[in-house]
Amino acid sequence: MSDLFFGLLEPPGSTDARLNDKPHHNDPVALEYLSTLASMPLSQLDGSEQQSLAQSSHSSLLSLQALCKRSHKSIIASAANHSHLRSALPALAASTNDLASAIPKLDNEAVHFSTTYNKSGDNEILSARKRALLLSKNVERLVDVLDLPTLLSTAVSASSSAPAANYASALDLNGHIRRLHGLYADSPLVTSVSAQADEAMQAMAKNLIVGLRTPGLKLASALRTTSWLRRVIPNLDSADTASTGGGLGALFLVCRLSTLINMLAALEPLRELAEQERTRQQQTPPGSAWSGGQQTERYLKRYIEIFREQSFAIVSMFKSIFPTPTNELSSRTDDCDPLRHVPSALSTFPFHLIEMLLETLRIYLPTVKDQPSRDSLLTQVLYCAGSLGRLGGDFGILLATIDVGEQAEEEWVEVVKRHRLMAGRLESIVGGKDKNSPDLISA
Repeated sequence: MSDLFFGLLEPPGSTDARLNDKPHHNDPVALEYLSTLASMPLSQLDGSEQQSLAQSSHSSLLSLQALCKRSHKSIIASAANHSHLRSALPALAASTNDLASAIPKLDNEAVHFSTTYNKSGDNEILSARKRALLLSKNVERLVDVLDLPTLLSTAVSASSSAPAANYASALDLNGHIRRLHGLYADSPLVTSVSAQADEAMQAMAKNLIVGLRTPGLKLASALRTTSWLRRVIPNLDSADTASTGGGLGALFLVCRLSTLINMLAALEPLRELAEQERTRQQQTPPGSAWSGGQQTERYLKRYIEIFREQSFAIVSMFKSIFPTPTNELSSRTDDCDPLRHVPSALSTFPFHLIEMLLETLRIYLPTVKDQPSRDSLLTQVLYCAGSLGRLGGDFGILLATIDVGEQAEEEWVEVVKRHRLMAGRLESIVGGKDKNSPDLISA
């Protein structure tokens, strides 16, 4: 009986009861309805139950109609989507299988890429990219480094307008380049920049040497120029000879000597006239009167004047720029070691200057036969010897070696007497003044 009731309660189209030998009565709604029917009297089952079922059916029908009216679009879209599931599900399954088969290949390629382009490994492409990235990050710094030789050359070439500021800037730039070369000695770029800086500093050294050969060089300019040369060419001013000037002192003396020779060479027209007079005197027969020598006198006066000014300026300027320490003077007097330090370049330089003057006097002074003219020239030479003697280079005693004729001895005695007399008067005048007044002779 219960199976019959369950068969009646089965929804239309259900095949569970037919497919199974023993139906499964597990529907809670059906079980609850059967329990309700079992508890009702027969009269109610025969009368009101049919009406109640009809009302419930009609109510369900109305609810279904309202639902279809309200949600028919969604239902139609769901039905359409369900119709595509038959083709979409196999395609999804195929794509899933393809993805599952491609994942191992992708994993192998990822492992190969990570192994090939590992940061700790050696890969040329990766190294090139690293260098390119580093170059792009530091391109401004590299441009600044590449501009250093241009700035240095500009500072050196523009030194004629403001040498103090430009040379100081050039030396600072060169010091910066030297520091870079010391830090990055293996860098070809820094090595190239350093080579260009060396060329610019060579040009600066040439300019400074030309500046030392300026005829009207002053002490302040000479001090600045030598200080710059010490920084540009430090090898010239080594530590063991810095007190005596070293190679830089010798360079200074050579430059100033070259200037003196050029200034004396400007007297070439007067020298040619004096040479012509000397030739005519040699051609004059012995015993005849000689009234020439005026051009020779002009040449010698101008020669001695230039020699006196420049020689005093050279020696005094050298002593001011390269002073000798007092402890070195005492060590020189007490030290008898033949292998001691090389003496200053100034120790032999005055002898070369004096020999230049004496050689000129030996050649041209005998041409001047007029006694007042000769006395004037000899007095001028004695003043030159005294001027250089204030710096330790008195060569008055060497003037006696000049052969100016048969009466040279008496002539020299008279000239020296007059010179000492005038020097004594001047000393008495200066000594009578206030001791705090400046020394006129040294001035």
